[in-house]
Amino acid sequence: MKFSSGWAILFGLVAVFGGFLWENGSLSSVFLGPALLIVVGGTLAAGMAGTSPEVMIKMPKLISIALYPKRYDKLEIIRQFVDFSIFARKEGILALERRLSEVRHPYMRRLFILMIDGTDPQTLQKMAETEVGYLAERHNVNIMLFQKLGGYSPTMGIIGTVMGLISALASAGSDPTVLIKHIASAFIATMWGIILANLLWLPIGDKLKVLHLEEVELMQMILDGTLAIQVGEVPSLIRSKLISALPLSEQEKALEEIQITY
Repeated sequence: MKFSSGWAILFGLVAVFGGFLWENGSLSSVFLGPALLIVVGGTLAAGMAGTSPEVMIKMPKLISIALYPKRYDKLEIIRQFVDFSIFARKEGILALERRLSEVRHPYMRRLFILMIDGTDPQTLQKMAETEVGYLAERHNVNIMLFQKLGGYSPTMGIIGTVMGLISALASAGSDPTVLIKHIASAFIATMWGIILANLLWLPIGDKLKVLHLEEVELMQMILDGTLAIQVGEVPSLIRSKLISALPLSEQEKALEEIQITY
């Protein structure tokens, strides 16, 4: 779990409830079933109404992807491209078929298969651009779901607050304990709506957006490397071109680590 995702959300919850406990609050007073049912149930119902059941079913998987993203080592992929480019210059592009089992990224493997089968560079690039377009459409549907949930959640909290105040007004003149309970329940609904929006739904949506951009960037780097091998660029040029995808602070170190030996 990366600090920027799961640990950060946990830290946010600890900060919120830790501050509440610091003020002598009681956790049992904020975990009220009716308020949670209105906020969580209403938010999920609104999200389900605005999207397809297939997307809602994927919610646990999407949350898991955001908290435990699969990472690929860019430096290792660049090193492999340089190695394959040297091999292709010696043995020919068709000889790369013998080394497909060594390819570390599935997208890289697919492009290599197309390249080995004789797909011309223009067609290969067009196919890659089409795949990225469809990928963006699929990812945007998932991202929009969490962004919408982040908008619905505070609204459901307000609905819970209004309903709690209605109950409080209806019990006016009766036992003061009942009145106080209804008022507390009303404000707790608003609290949960805001907390879930800002510490769960919106951060998950933002993390999925970041992961999408990182995946597109990696796919573009892989496409550039594949096209460079296909047109026969020298390994040193391929190395320099692909290293430009790394942060400036890492490029010099990468040049030192990726040595070209014929």
